Amino acid sequence: MDAIIIGAGIIGSSIAWRLAQAGAGVTLLDAGTFGGEASWAGAGMLAPGGEIAGRTAWTEFALESLALYPAFVRELEGESRVAIDYRRCGAVELACTETEWQELRARRAVQEELGIRAEAIDGGLFYPDDALVDPRDVTRALRRACEKRGVRICEQTRALEVRVAADRVDIETSGGALSAGAVVLAAGAWSGAVPVVCGGERLETPASFPVRGHLLGYRMEPGSLGPILRRGHTYVMQRSNGFTIAGTSSEQVGFNRELDPQIVAGIHARACELLPRLRSAPGPEAWLGFRPATEDFEPCIGRLGNTRLWLAYGHYRNGILLAPATAARVSGEIVGLRPSSSGTGPYAPDAHR
Repeated sequence: MDAIIIGAGIIGSSIAWRLAQAGAGVTLLDAGTFGGEASWAGAGMLAPGGEIAGRTAWTEFALESLALYPAFVRELEGESRVAIDYRRCGAVELACTETEWQELRARRAVQEELGIRAEAIDGGLFYPDDALVDPRDVTRALRRACEKRGVRICEQTRALEVRVAADRVDIETSGGALSAGAVVLAAGAWSGAVPVVCGGERLETPASFPVRGHLLGYRMEPGSLGPILRRGHTYVMQRSNGFTIAGTSSEQVGFNRELDPQIVAGIHARACELLPRLRSAPGPEAWLGFRPATEDFEPCIGRLGNTRLWLAYGHYRNGILLAPATAARVSGEIVGLRPSSSGTGPYAPDAHR
């Protein structure tokens, strides 16, 4: 086998798909189920307008990934024959006080320099390029596309140790030993806990930890909400089938999977302020997920030194958004992929190196 991917979320499975397209033999491992953690839980906002407040090392990367999304979705739908709910619906950022409005104006001035479009409207700003996607559709399509490309998918298989050598990587898993010419560590919040060893000594990899987030889902009529609504850390967005998602929270409590009733009630109250019709909607369902964070809350994407191990984790709140560009960069570095003449193939990562 040519490559092993540890972690079958949207990041790991996108990388597996791109590598398989290039003719690599790929094995995709996951300690749980395919797309069953942060990718399953995520709302799916593709919204630099609501995330980017200044220029960082990753600003352009996020904008490039947003630009890749339409072609990424078309290509994935075409190959998998799975429909993906993707829409560029825009987003309205509301300001209900003078202080909030001044903060929005200051952020808009910075974003304009980065090429993020925003229009002043009564009560806030409208971001016409913000979009949404159903990450469960994406991971369902990625599984089908990977299977069609011959990717070997091993669920309930935990990576216990990664041992790097000059020309290969050996992995001890709960299902036995594996070896490949390249390995990608993309296990989300669990990535930093996987031991990486070289010559009998443990190598340092960036630590990772989970940031828990609660979300609520309401059954509503399709088309009853247009653009994404946001105020501060609260948002409301709607899928094409009417399922309306409100979020979110942010707690550093480890891998605690217990829903907090007070947090759920708080999100519901804030969401109802944004969209009053939620007060008359049927009671929402609640769930949570673990955003994968690193110490500086920036992703780790790229080769670990001169080893055959690549890192692709720590995407925090933007794993869904950054999946196309991350897959392009990592797969490109592993096998030298370049964009196809049709413009629908993998994105060349040279500009981000």
